[in-house]
Amino acid sequence: MKITKNRKQMLNNFDATKLYEPIEAIKILKERSYVKFKETIDISINLGIDSNKTDQNIKGVVNLPNGTGKTVKVAVIANEDKQNDAKNNGADLVGSDDLIETISKSKIEFDVLIATPDMMPKLGKVAKILGPKGLMPNPKLGTVTNEISKSVKDAKSGQVKFKNDKSGIVHAGVGKLDFSEEDLLENIKTFYSSVSKSKPDVVKGSFIKKVTIASTMGVGLSINQASLR
Repeated sequence: MKITKNRKQMLNNFDATKLYEPIEAIKILKERSYVKFKETIDISINLGIDSNKTDQNIKGVVNLPNGTGKTVKVAVIANEDKQNDAKNNGADLVGSDDLIETISKSKIEFDVLIATPDMMPKLGKVAKILGPKGLMPNPKLGTVTNEISKSVKDAKSGQVKFKNDKSGIVHAGVGKLDFSEEDLLENIKTFYSSVSKSKPDVVKGSFIKKVTIASTMGVGLSINQASLR
């Protein structure tokens, strides 16, 4: 693949094998950005798990203190008595059977779907549509709840879901490159802590093997995870 002039300049005098302090890595990504759009800072955490064993896989949700910088569209499926709570707290789409019918036509116009427990049996008919997209409400992720107002606020303010992939790696966006260095560092530490606490009891030895951050168009920088604790 041909390397562009801008990318060559970004890679100039750059050591990809070095272990960076988190704040140093953030500064490098900021200084070497060459695009005009707001890049996302992504974190990748390599776990010491066997992803083929279901009891070693992890999933969770974390509220980033400084948000993600992303506009999140939230849909809520609930009965009428809960729908006003959803609307009053900023939900973008609110409904019940009508919204389920829309989903059944593969019309997905939201990033997060929240449902009250009594609506879950009805959602079974669209599970095959929502499941592969990671949108099926789940009580462990706080998206099956009667506390609609809190759940909508959390989703809107910077809540991030995570789970490991088949390679045993967790990926997530933890903010925009134009956030302050301090805000990005706080988000990264919060995300790291949440993943660290999700270690399954059956996993022995080192749980987190490697932590890398990168901007959308930047390179991946390995960071010293001791500084994140």
